[in-house]
Amino acid sequence: MAFPDTRLRRLRRTPALRGLVRETELRASHFLAPLFVASTSQPIDLMPGVSRLSISEIVAEAGELASLGIPGAVLFGIPDEKDPEGSGAWDDEGIVQLATRAIKDAHPEFVVVADVCLCEYTSHGHCGVLGPGGEIDNDASLELLARSAVSLARAGADVIAPSDMMDGRVGVIRAELDSEGFSEIPILAYAAKFASAYYGPFREAADSAPAFGDRRGYQMDGANGREALREVELDIAEGADIVMVKPALPYLDVIAAVRSMTKLPLAAYNVSGEYAMVKAAAAAGAFDERQVVLETLTAIRRAGADIIVTYHAKDAAQWLAQ
Repeated sequence: MAFPDTRLRRLRRTPALRGLVRETELRASHFLAPLFVASTSQPIDLMPGVSRLSISEIVAEAGELASLGIPGAVLFGIPDEKDPEGSGAWDDEGIVQLATRAIKDAHPEFVVVADVCLCEYTSHGHCGVLGPGGEIDNDASLELLARSAVSLARAGADVIAPSDMMDGRVGVIRAELDSEGFSEIPILAYAAKFASAYYGPFREAADSAPAFGDRRGYQMDGANGREALREVELDIAEGADIVMVKPALPYLDVIAAVRSMTKLPLAAYNVSGEYAMVKAAAAAGAFDERQVVLETLTAIRRAGADIIVTYHAKDAAQWLAQ
């Protein structure tokens, strides 16, 4: 049937009608907030409203997030010292391990997702250890990533989230967690993580910019959608419980494709550059921040994400509650 018999505007006339037929739901329970923990607090200039937090501050922040209905956070650590192997990543008294214990002591039900990567901890800023020729040694890095995962699980992390993009790391981490008595701890795999310019503000926040070269040798080429599906398939085969696409907005097509290929929970990371652009444009008066943030997050959900990791989590939860 065509116009005038069919009038799609009939169901758009009032807020109640629009709500009745709305296809995509956005709730605070869909969000995870990325949090940076360090020995001292410090605002992040490129990301207005985001700071590195001390342990006491991150405990308080977890409480605020929980009060807004946000179920958890992804923790990233900024250690006081770095070395070529990134040993702070598996130190049982490391900054994220200490923060995890403190959060779980104060807020037992709050979900702590522990990022597993070496880039914040290595003196060279890469996500794995260096081989003799200065290349990233994939296989030598796996043992250290697995060691980090076990240390974080021992500290009380609810979810282990490897973001390094080394081949085989999900399977090695799964085996190590199981052998150490943590078979119940799920793995959220950064399955399709693209080498993206949108990560720029994060590298300031986490002090993790590579000292040389870039990460294109292990993070994905942004031109490759089919390869992203291969990455997801491999991580699922190795034991991932949740898969993630990162970044979100430039890769909505990949999110939709992954959603159609798996029944596993799917996460998407609305990354630092996406956040910074919205903040800058809103500050310049280009648009209404609230409307754009909620439209953006709804688009990520509509593409197929069950979980959205976003720096907008706190603001969005407050707006949704109004």
